[in-house]
Amino acid sequence: MEKVRLDKWLWAARFFRTRAKAKEAIDGGKVHVDGVRGKPARELEVGDELRIRQGWDERVVVVKALSEQRRGAPEAQALYEETAESVERREREATSRRLAGTQEFPERRPSKRDRRQIHEFRERNLRGE
Repeated sequence: MEKVRLDKWLWAARFFRTRAKAKEAIDGGKVHVDGVRGKPARELEVGDELRIRQGWDERVVVVKALSEQRRGAPEAQALYEETAESVERREREATSRRLAGTQEFPERRPSKRDRRQIHEFRERNLRGE
């Protein structure tokens, strides 16, 4: 296997529970391949560098192997290697969040107007305006 779709690989490597969630993250600009915003059908090769944002964390991983099938966690972890800088930065940020003791939670659920503004903002970003 020489190339695999980005969304399939993210799913097989267990970064996302479903391919639909992987596609949603890619479309939302949360996944970059070699410094360029990814697309779901982008074909990955061994050695590509991925920057993946999930919640508070951002991981930088290097593709070590390709797979289209989702298997157990130990096999999925063999598909990539997280860079030392990425691990160090994630641990440092997690420690600072823990020490700060404050997490920003909204006071209330978004109103209909708030949701419209959020959707407008996301649409503009997806179009690249």
